[in-house]
Amino acid sequence: MKLRFLSALKFVVTFSLVINFALSASLSQAAVLGAERLDVLYHSYEGGGMKIDGPAILLRKKATESVVVTAYYYLDTISSASVDVLSTASAYTEERNEGQLGIEYLHDKTIMSLNLRQSDEDDYFAQSLSINVSQDMFGDLTNLSMGFSYGDNEIKRNGDESFEEESEQYRLRAGINQILTRNLTASLTFEAVADEGYLNNPYRTVRYIDNSIPSGVGYQSEIYPETRNSFATKISASYYLPYRAALFFHYRYFSDSWEIKSNDVELSYRHPIGESFEVELKLRYYQQSEAKFYSDLFPYKNAQNYLARDKELSDFDNMTIGIGVTYSLPHSLSFGSSRSEASLQWDYIDFNYNNFRNPMAEGGVGNESLYGFSANVIRAFYSLYF
Repeated sequence: MKLRFLSALKFVVTFSLVINFALSASLSQAAVLGAERLDVLYHSYEGGGMKIDGPAILLRKKATESVVVTAYYYLDTISSASVDVLSTASAYTEERNEGQLGIEYLHDKTIMSLNLRQSDEDDYFAQSLSINVSQDMFGDLTNLSMGFSYGDNEIKRNGDESFEEESEQYRLRAGINQILTRNLTASLTFEAVADEGYLNNPYRTVRYIDNSIPSGVGYQSEIYPETRNSFATKISASYYLPYRAALFFHYRYFSDSWEIKSNDVELSYRHPIGESFEVELKLRYYQQSEAKFYSDLFPYKNAQNYLARDKELSDFDNMTIGIGVTYSLPHSLSFGSSRSEASLQWDYIDFNYNNFRNPMAEGGVGNESLYGFSANVIRAFYSLYF
């Protein structure tokens, strides 16, 4: 029986793709359509018994001077022998296909965009619709943006043809981006999310004390609430230094109805080397509290109405250090008069779980060592600007 990988993959891989792979052009913060471009990516995540890798491709092309169409395809292969899997199940391998089609329309100082997304796994099918509007004002020094997304998911369980559940997600966001000085810009964004339906993992179990069996521990399926409301706010700033370098700062605060609270702070620095190279250094720290119905070990079976032992709902933190190098290719290595660049990025992430214990470790039930692991994320890009 397999176990789907959740928050670490979704954040590390999907967030990295969206930000670093220019998919965020569909949420542009200025009334200028992004450049026409072709991006090709290979990514790899390995850590904690998980390995996820695969290619992705994105194409942005103008249909007219005021309309841009974006197409995006992403494929990854996931193999798992993580502590979650090995404690109650066997390792597994699966493949995920994701596609997105978007259109942006520029009218005067307003950009409107529509995006359709579909993701398909053998036991999980997701579709979403996203609408975004941004408006420049006050001499183009201020940009206001608003957006809405709706997602519909179908959840199945391999080996159980009768199992079929659904979940829905509604997402509202708003933001302001302000040019404060010639070198300094800042932004403030808000996002509210409402999830409802089947929100837990059909393969995951919790453990409880059971002295009636030799191992002293029993297992039962997780039980989650059918609703989850969350709110997040993010503050960002960019400062451009006189020697063409730049500093970036991000802080994000998150809270939800499951009583999870998290803080996420990131600082990065970009520095040019000559006319062709740019180096980026990054440092990020993330910390969150546990969900109110989480426990590493419950005192007995059906100890409470809702039960969770997903380590991503526990009290944990992680630290990321990263480095990236971008090289602007000479025309002799590009296509005609087109500009192109290649980049390689590496992140090292150290995860520490403060109340999730490694069930494979020694020490007895409930006294095992706390779990932690490190992961490496590698992304290689090639971008061609038309």
